[in-house]
Amino acid sequence: APEERTASNPWPEWPKVLKTDYGQEEAIYLFGKDPRIFSTTVTEFVKDDAGKLASVKTVQLERKLKDGKPVFEQIKGTEAELPADLVLIAAGFLGSEEYVTSAFDVSVNQRGNVDTVSGEYQTSRERIFTAGDMHRGQSLVVWAIAEGRAAAAAVDVSLVGYTNI
Repeated sequence: APEERTASNPWPEWPKVLKTDYGQEEAIYLFGKDPRIFSTTVTEFVKDDAGKLASVKTVQLERKLKDGKPVFEQIKGTEAELPADLVLIAAGFLGSEEYVTSAFDVSVNQRGNVDTVSGEYQTSRERIFTAGDMHRGQSLVVWAIAEGRAAAAAVDVSLVGYTNI
């Protein structure tokens, strides 16, 4: 978002501007720069020799109009690789895209949501968890937050055998 209102976003509309809250300010102070990355997508997950996640490859995106509809195109020369040992995917309102569930080889239910045992968050694959819209379908953000916390507890139990969450 821009730092100031644009002509297409006049008052009294809600200001669509870059905001930095106290948590983000704390991260900026801690890391010496803003850790947020905008208009970027992950193109590849990179594993180490042991087969564990080591990094993600990314590329910046540019919003364009094609046939009157917005699309995002990759910007050549903006590729980067970022260290990572955990990836959380926020997939949105209608569950998961088929290419995501295929990439992780997880089962989906009749509604297209990632399938789990009722009340649980682990998918059909060991140590792959789901929550929020991918798990329950389109719902309120408070449900996504609650499920995120519950899924985090399930991950904790999976990794260390107990949870304090």
